Parts: sequence; structure tokens; C-alpha cells
Amino acid sequence: MAGLYFEEFAVGMVFQHPIRRTIGEADNVFFSALTHNPAALHLDEEYAKQTEFGARVVNSCLTLSFMVGISVGETTLGTAVANLGWDEVRFPKPLFHGDTIRVETEVLELRESRSRPEQGIVIFAHRTFNQRNELVASCKRTALMNRKPKPAAAP
Repeated sequence: MAGLYFEEFAVGMVFQHPIRRTIGEADNVFFSALTHNPAALHLDEEYAKQTEFGARVVNSCLTLSFMVGISVGETTLGTAVANLGWDEVRFPKPLFHGDTIRVETEVLELRESRSRPEQGIVIFAHRTFNQRNELVASCKRTALMNRKPKPAAAP
């Protein structure tokens, strides 16, 4: 499904994204290595056993990436100009290898762009839940979105 244009969004819209994702060990290790994050909490099982979590936890930046990425198909695919920022990023519970996540998105705010009349700004709230329906991540994302193209003038 293609993303929506600015005027197709309404404050209060909620998307239950159909993609679910089970996060595996390889996802976490590759992402941590790729992003040069050597934290033992993500990579060293023996170290992690001694922490309050008892096992390696999924890198929070990977969780954020999955949360936003899963939302793209129904919201911004092909219609976004740019992400303008992420705010209030929270991880209230850890994710572990083998957890399955689902994501929902709510439209919080719409505003005209003063400098770009052919575009508008949408603020989304993304929320990620594990297989036990526990909130494991949330953030607000601000996106610059295209408006619907105007029909070509008749000759």
C-alpha cells in the first residue's frame, strides 16, 4: 500500500500495521556491529546473564528502526519528502531475541508548511508492542509530506 498524502491524514487516525517481526539474534548482532556499538549488553551473553535482564537485550536503535520502518508502508511510502525529527523516544521494556513486535501509528498533528506550500508537516506517534501486548517502544516522528499532485490543466 502506498503512503498517504498530507491532506489524506486526519488527526486521530490510527494505523494497525500488518507487518509483524520476530527479532532474531542475527538482527541484533549484525545491527550492533554495523553501527559500531560494542555494548556487551547486546553482544555478550555471559555478560548479559549477570545483568538485571538475564540475557542480551535488543539494541534500542534497532528497535527504533523497526518501529519506524514497519510504519512506512501505510503512512509515508512514496509521499514523504523527509523525516524532520524524532522526539520523546522511549523504551519502557526491553526486547529480547525471539520477541515478536507489532506497531501502531497515530496521527497527532497536521500543519501547513509556511515555506513549502506544496507540502505539509505530520506528527506521528509510533508505538511498538511485544507478543504479550506490552509497550516496548514509542516515539513521535515529524515528517514533511507531499500534498496530492494537482491535476494537469486541460489544454
